[in-house]
Amino acid sequence: MIKYIIKRIFYLIPILVGVTFLTFLMLYLAPSDPISMKYTSMATVGDSKYIEEKKEEMGLNDSFLKQYVRWSKNVLSGDFGISTKYNVPVKDEIAKRLPKTLALTGTSVLITIFLAFPFGIISAQYKNKLVDYIIRFFSFTGISIPSFWLGLMLMYFFSVKFKLLPIIGSKGIKSLILPSITLSVWLVAVYIRRIRACILEEINKDYVVALKSKGISYSKIMFFHILPNSLLTIVTMFGMSIGSILGGTTIIETIFEYRGLGKMAADAITNRDYFLMQGYVIWTAIIYVVINLLVDILYKYLNPRIKIGDES
Repeated sequence: MIKYIIKRIFYLIPILVGVTFLTFLMLYLAPSDPISMKYTSMATVGDSKYIEEKKEEMGLNDSFLKQYVRWSKNVLSGDFGISTKYNVPVKDEIAKRLPKTLALTGTSVLITIFLAFPFGIISAQYKNKLVDYIIRFFSFTGISIPSFWLGLMLMYFFSVKFKLLPIIGSKGIKSLILPSITLSVWLVAVYIRRIRACILEEINKDYVVALKSKGISYSKIMFFHILPNSLLTIVTMFGMSIGSILGGTTIIETIFEYRGLGKMAADAITNRDYFLMQGYVIWTAIIYVVINLLVDILYKYLNPRIKIGDES
């Protein structure tokens, strides 16, 4: 197991190189530059001579490969550069915003777990009955509703109309409620359908029939046999959903002006803030790989028959 974990950590290196290289290339090919965009964001026109001097000072006039290699060397020494938008070290800005994004995604995942599992189980248990149709209707609706539209509607009713929650911002628990609900609605809808499908698939298997014939209660069969056997597929789906969750936070954080990594990334793209965007890419890739590693390890404990890594 230890060798497998170390191997997966080494796999992170080419992933980071490839992702950062492509991101750096797209930013390099984009029109304008960070210095010019900084003046544009302030609705002013900077002196062209000063802009050229700053670009030369920051090495923005160098070739793409030279800029990328220089940035990579600095990253290896722990220097992610200075954000041109916020004029602070990139690692400090990320450290300030990372807890907010983790709080948002963590809250959304908890909401998903506490809602998707009960409703998925109920929907499967009462297949093709009224309660099943109602749950399936809401799950289809949740998948179909665009997150940005749902966020705006929640903002209008709970913030503007009834003044129960703050409209924008990321201070306090109240500011976390609307963004986390907006992000989790799609997740809950998707996982209700998946949990229902997994349970229905397990119910028809021979071991369930055998357990029923022994007189074991349905609740015990569900919680001690069907659910554990269904978790492997659900956990797999969760690992594949990490990219969608991280991408969804960018949209949600932008709508609610929630000052997490997603909002930071959107601002970095708008302002051509190369260093800040690259810092975001690195941390996102690390989070993605680590969570998928944890999912793989969890496989082993959910189903000991699975062999991973160097085990034989």
